[in-house]
Amino acid sequence: MTRVGIVLGILVAALAALAAAIGISLSWLCAALPLLLLGLLGAWDLLQRRHSVLRNYPVLGHARYLMERIRPELQQYFIERNYDGRPFDRDVRSIVYERAKGTAAEEPYGTERDVYAPGYEFLVPSMAPCEVPKAPPRIRVGGPDCTRPYDMAMLNVSAMSFGSLSANAVLALNGGAAAGGFAQDTGEGGLSEYHLRPGGDLVWEIGTGYFGCRTEDGDFDPAEFADKAAHDHVKCVSLKLSQGAKPGIGGVLPGPKVNAEIARVRDVPEGRTVVSPPYHRVFSTPRELVRFIARMRELADGKPTGFKLCVGSRRQFLAVCKAMLEEGTAPDFIVVDGAEGGTGAAPLEFADHVGTPLTEGLLTVHNALVGTGLRDRIRVGASGKIATGTDLVKRMVQGADYGNAARAMMFAVGCIQAQRCHTNTCPTGVTTQDPRRARALDVGDKTPRVQRFQEATVAGALQIMAAMGVTDPAELRPHMLRRRIDPYTERSYADLYEWLRPGQLLAEPPHSWAADWKAADPDRFTV
Repeated sequence: MTRVGIVLGILVAALAALAAAIGISLSWLCAALPLLLLGLLGAWDLLQRRHSVLRNYPVLGHARYLMERIRPELQQYFIERNYDGRPFDRDVRSIVYERAKGTAAEEPYGTERDVYAPGYEFLVPSMAPCEVPKAPPRIRVGGPDCTRPYDMAMLNVSAMSFGSLSANAVLALNGGAAAGGFAQDTGEGGLSEYHLRPGGDLVWEIGTGYFGCRTEDGDFDPAEFADKAAHDHVKCVSLKLSQGAKPGIGGVLPGPKVNAEIARVRDVPEGRTVVSPPYHRVFSTPRELVRFIARMRELADGKPTGFKLCVGSRRQFLAVCKAMLEEGTAPDFIVVDGAEGGTGAAPLEFADHVGTPLTEGLLTVHNALVGTGLRDRIRVGASGKIATGTDLVKRMVQGADYGNAARAMMFAVGCIQAQRCHTNTCPTGVTTQDPRRARALDVGDKTPRVQRFQEATVAGALQIMAAMGVTDPAELRPHMLRRRIDPYTERSYADLYEWLRPGQLLAEPPHSWAADWKAADPDRFTV
């Protein structure tokens, strides 16, 4: 019984005793009870000093706080239009839900979007479309230093940790990945049994806290890393440098949330607050980063190894490229996380104003690798608001080889964009460790939804590509994506952005890149 129930029970018993004592009908006292409670509430509002609104408007002022509490729901369900909600509009959420359920995802009567508004983007269809491939292509991840390459799907589950997600959510996502033949990134919260039990392919991500492979003082533990990386389900290992929604800051997991299970998965003490620092202990220069990636690959017995980042300084990324050239080794993949990416919790200033959006981040990484002659050996993944086939094709035009989705996968397992991920009160059981709330997510029902969503989204991307006259992502070109500049002008990505030629930075850097290339130092992260 809750505290409120106990209080109400005591109050009713007291009223019954009072009625018997003074000979008044209990029904009369019950009728007067609401007025009595309102009177007490009004008196409390007048006496309290915390809320000015309540002191001036006792009782009635509570309506303000009620409306504020339910404002997101009112906005989402009754006010916003189909195409202007944030972070994901209703159209996008609907297409994910429909594809996850296996129902039709068509819309009648044409687009509701203003196709003449600045910023509107569209893909260019061909007068000679191709037949849609019967099977989606796979992307071979693994450079010359990799002895156990992995064939990545076009769309995969992006990084989300056990702890931020419930056990049932992780089970459903991994089960969907196992059934659909795509990969799940574990996030930096460790390698849990829920990632391993269904049998899906995994990209094991290591963050600054080295959870799951850390020493008692929080340093990297190579022996434990090697042991876990040897698991058959772990197909790739990834080092997280930064996250799109909050690049450059660490994280805090409050002690009350560190239960025995999470403590075991993360190799941390139970019940004690865990802090992830904003920086890595294992490297402090671009050269050391490249060497550590090579060491991770060696410890993982030749499995593909890479890193994830939200792009910041182009000069710093070029320094990493110079370190790759001088060291003679490189990561097998780089995942570019856009500033529009999601998170369970982040300071508003970071989510809104820190980090490079995915378009510019992809263009920076892709062109830097092309210009240094490294692009052929490194695969590039894109992460940040990928939810539809159109999103996937656009990102591949901009330089990605494959895509990762997080929030769209959450929609597939039942997320309703309540945006309570950090409160442990998720209404659908996706982002909570509350057993009562988490049980609402039925793994058997949600697992096939994950598979259906990924399969239908990739099929949609292939259908779009076929309409553009291509059958393989490698055939996509910058001129196939166009953006409206104003109501009268539109330009292709080939004209809007600079695209480097293979090895151009090594031979003769263009003027716009020359200063950054010259200043890039493989032994310093120069801003």
